[in-house]
Amino acid sequence: MHHLIKSTILSFSIALTALVSASAQEKRMAVVEFSTSYLRLQPDYESPLETQELMGTVVEIVGESGYWREVQTPQPYKAWCTDQGLVEMSAEELKAYEEAPKVMFTGLYGHVHMWPSDNADTICDLVGGDLMRYVSRKGRWTMVMLPSGKTGYVRTKFLKKHEGFMSIAMGEGSAESISPEVTEAVIAQAEKLLGVPYLWGGMSAKGVDCSGLVRISHIMNGILLPRNASQQIKCGDRVAMEVDPSYHEDGSRQNPDGTYSEAFIKQMKERVMNLKRGDLVYFGTPATAEKPMRVTHVGIYLGDNRIIHSSHRVRINSLIPGDADYYENAHRLIAATRL
Repeated sequence: MHHLIKSTILSFSIALTALVSASAQEKRMAVVEFSTSYLRLQPDYESPLETQELMGTVVEIVGESGYWREVQTPQPYKAWCTDQGLVEMSAEELKAYEEAPKVMFTGLYGHVHMWPSDNADTICDLVGGDLMRYVSRKGRWTMVMLPSGKTGYVRTKFLKKHEGFMSIAMGEGSAESISPEVTEAVIAQAEKLLGVPYLWGGMSAKGVDCSGLVRISHIMNGILLPRNASQQIKCGDRVAMEVDPSYHEDGSRQNPDGTYSEAFIKQMKERVMNLKRGDLVYFGTPATAEKPMRVTHVGIYLGDNRIIHSSHRVRINSLIPGDADYYENAHRLIAATRL
């Protein structure tokens, strides 16, 4: 009898351990419901904005504090947002969501309407890159379903079929060749955001930072990049660039008459000589024997020595000293990658 009790207790202990282990492995998954969910460093509206996540993105809930949820995003990023911006789903619900046909909103800003009319009441707003489930098409309007299951209508001309993303793995030399047509589409998307104000953590027409501009321009064209410039530089193939340290810290290098020295102009032209349209260009501090490279800014190269980037606002600037639209921090150009 003693052995039987002992055996029963042992079996119960093993079963309990297995149950706890299984529960620990279960993940709480959710889908972003807001057009742009604001992810903050701490569960507080006054906490700094870390990034934005777009409607239709699947995230994992890893923490909870009141109505705040800490989420792990595909960016990859871990930060806090409010629960009303998320739709938590079971494994079965998430599978059905992921397998459902989807459309992406391609405009800069728009709305989901309650019925197919521009005069109809709105259900929510939209920004470029938002994903919704496709329901049906009715002429100039398409019925869509939000993650919550709400349905509404969006102008068909602002939607395109979403067939998933090409993910560019991190690690130098990991580029999957992007066609010239996609490169042009990425640049065209970035140019649509010209004039949009800089917003730290922004990744939409509501405000965008430098790496957010690069990421959303690629997302809109089926390319998934990591969130930050320091991560983006690890994607694709490095483009050869020689940086003369003597021209790195001092961006003026001006002559008494206000012109730039010929040596400085020559150095900047040498830095960009290997760049091609669509390359990602990075600014910061070059590596030394004591410290690794530090990336603080990123833009997209347009050709003809010019970049589009978000600095104060989304704008186009020249990298060559003396040009009328010269970027004041171009001297901090340190690297480039090609996807």
